[in-house]
Amino acid sequence: MRRAAILCVAFLLACCGCGPVGDSPSAPAVVHVSPAFDAKRARPDKGLVITARGGRLTQVLVYEGGEHVPGRLDASHTRWRSDWTLKPATEYTVTATAAGENGPSTVSMGRFRTRAAEHTFGVAATAPLPGETVGVGMPVVIDFDTPIQDKAAVERSLEVTTKTPAEGAWRWTSDTQVVYRTRRFWASGQQVMVSAHLAGVRPAPGVYGTLDSTFAFTVGRRQTSTVDARTHQMVVRRDGRVVQQMAISAGMATTREYTTTSGMHLTMDKGNPVRMISPGRAKGDPGYYDLLIEHAVRISNSGEYVHAKDNVWAQGRENVSHGCINARPDQAAWFYAGSLRGDPVLITGTARRLEWDNGWGFWQLPWEKWILGSALTAPATGR
Repeated sequence: MRRAAILCVAFLLACCGCGPVGDSPSAPAVVHVSPAFDAKRARPDKGLVITARGGRLTQVLVYEGGEHVPGRLDASHTRWRSDWTLKPATEYTVTATAAGENGPSTVSMGRFRTRAAEHTFGVAATAPLPGETVGVGMPVVIDFDTPIQDKAAVERSLEVTTKTPAEGAWRWTSDTQVVYRTRRFWASGQQVMVSAHLAGVRPAPGVYGTLDSTFAFTVGRRQTSTVDARTHQMVVRRDGRVVQQMAISAGMATTREYTTTSGMHLTMDKGNPVRMISPGRAKGDPGYYDLLIEHAVRISNSGEYVHAKDNVWAQGRENVSHGCINARPDQAAWFYAGSLRGDPVLITGTARRLEWDNGWGFWQLPWEKWILGSALTAPATGR
């Protein structure tokens, strides 16, 4: 069995000789490491903590498998903690040096091993996709493959890094999904890095993450659209400049499902064509339809799209759709070609409000309410 080695080196004021009669030697700094050296089943979720008593930590080197383990000293330089949790079933080596307040320094060296995971969890899916270019309203959506009980532990492992600092916060939408939204739209033209430091995180008893997950995406040009269902007009702006004006027809509002929702939508995906079937109606029922619709850009989970329709007679004059935004085929094709996921589409002028959890209606929640869905207390700032 390997045993920890503890080396204490005393630096004296003189190379030899004794101090004045009656002086007692100063006590060396004492270094404490948790988990303890030679531990075989340390809990990964507790991380690594190194403290010094009677002195200050001057150097901490921690490695696993030849890789440096990052950590931080507190302001007093008496406590060092690993940035993240530890990997299960992994051996760590530690070298910590502490300078005594008035006496000798201490070098503490040793190793320990973390316990293996009985059950594992990880990331099942993300939005955006790695390498995707998105609109300025794009949320970060992470789905996990296991229900999360300790949401705070998982949320602490999540990191969003940007070139331009942006205030944002995570909100749990279910036991398996967490969403990050910035307080204001992303600054266009920047890259965003999302890291889930899940290795060693314990979301439930007996369950540990074993792998970290990192992906990056790019925020594209700033495209925003406004739709007024009363005037039957849609205006598209790109980087503040009007690039398209479209006569449209919105939902006929004869039923709730045929009423377009007002509020801040985000473009979610698109298809050409998309099959659309009347909700709650069977073949042969009044109002039943089953159609292939061209150049359709989805903006909610309740069946709303901006799409092509040849009912030009109604566009700019009357709302006759089943809840979607109909546009002239050539203009709908233009909008389809230029849309990125996460482009904001603000709709006004209807009696139905977009719910915040309908698709990506996250911007419907004021910031003060959004942050209440975090398992932590303070919003995060992208580093």
